[in-house]
Amino acid sequence: MSEKRLKRQLIKKKLFTKNRLVILNEDSFEEIFSLRLTLMNVFVVATIGAILIITITTFLIAFTPLREFIPGYASDELKRNATELALKSDSLSNSIKKNEAYIASIKRILTGDLDYAKFSKDSIYAAQFDEKSEENKPSKAELEIRNKVNQEDKYNLFEKAQPKVNSVLFAPVKGSITERFSLRNKHFAVDIAVAKDTPIKAALNGAVIFADWTPTTGNVIIVRHNNGFLTVYKHAASLTKSQGDVVRTGEVIALAGSTGKESTGVHLHFELWKDGYAIDPTQFIEFE
Repeated sequence: MSEKRLKRQLIKKKLFTKNRLVILNEDSFEEIFSLRLTLMNVFVVATIGAILIITITTFLIAFTPLREFIPGYASDELKRNATELALKSDSLSNSIKKNEAYIASIKRILTGDLDYAKFSKDSIYAAQFDEKSEENKPSKAELEIRNKVNQEDKYNLFEKAQPKVNSVLFAPVKGSITERFSLRNKHFAVDIAVAKDTPIKAALNGAVIFADWTPTTGNVIIVRHNNGFLTVYKHAASLTKSQGDVVRTGEVIALAGSTGKESTGVHLHFELWKDGYAIDPTQFIEFE
């Protein structure tokens, strides 16, 4: 017991023994500053200082923008922007996929590389999914629209009725019409006889969504316009525009020719589509 007591007293003496910290002038040995300290005081002050430093650091990291400068931390605004960008990218990705499917359907139908039995008589929208799927089951409103379209198609209303559109289209070429638009004969275009290499011009401002050669219709160029219009130019000798180009009304986009297996001579096969349906181009354009 005595040894333990002695050790305790020795430790207590070391902790509470007063020491003097003196700062002297090196040249004159004049005392500038002095401070009485004990080991206990030093320990207490160091502990309190460490706690204060940890507390202040935690506060700065948790509640001030300074945490953005620490590697591994991101600001709330940056997180929100990242989330918004991720949502927008997903939305854009879905829109691009739908647009690509839509354009692919247009290309396949208008270039003759498709079984028409799988599509409505004059619609350019392809069935991208299984019709038996519950997700693609048409609604009541869609069924009513389909019935209305079928009735119009049945009685050839597209050929008789005047379209409810005020757009004015530029004649792509001037010449003699050798074959007119006919839904009954599945000829969704007008054929205009012209001289070889006659410039073919854009009927409206728009963007080229297809410009390539096909076995059946030769050189084909398709232009998408505002207000749901599509114009198609087939059997061209050569094309002066490429897919993705923006064209203006009256701008030359191709030269007339007689390319493709279905061509019967030098002429322009011109199709006009509105909101996915073929319409008679002569209702808008004077070719002769």
